[in-house]
Amino acid sequence: MFGTLSEETEVKVPASKAWKLYGTLELAKVAAGKILEAIDVVEGDGGVGTILKVTVKRGSDTKYYKEKFTKIDNENMVKEGEVVEGAFLDMGFTFYRIKIEIKENPNDDTGLSCLVKLSVEYEVKEEAAANASLVTNEPLLAIMSVANEHLLKSS
Repeated sequence: MFGTLSEETEVKVPASKAWKLYGTLELAKVAAGKILEAIDVVEGDGGVGTILKVTVKRGSDTKYYKEKFTKIDNENMVKEGEVVEGAFLDMGFTFYRIKIEIKENPNDDTGLSCLVKLSVEYEVKEEAAANASLVTNEPLLAIMSVANEHLLKSS
């Protein structure tokens, strides 16, 4: 069973500024301690192949997971990371990808705002199909909220 969820929001900063946060390890620094307990770089420098260990705040069944950056396209402002250990993979999922896209806002001729889209794509084994209901937009919305607040404060 394959599924996808996504959220998109407008941010009142230029796309290039949003990409400097979302397209780098800076996003991990902003999210750590706020919506996640900790984010540690296991290997890499923020480029493709970088592996992060994400420790979830207490109260969650999931203690941690590891995410590997599989695509970073600076020209098109697209970043993808796949869970390679823990979290959903322990619950019958065979694939779990987080995708970030930053786009110029087509309704803003000034270039002072952009659109941020976060998506999750997943595949779950048929015998664990009921676990697909555990995938929600809440983490995406939380990341967007913290990141957008940070971008607006640093304008």
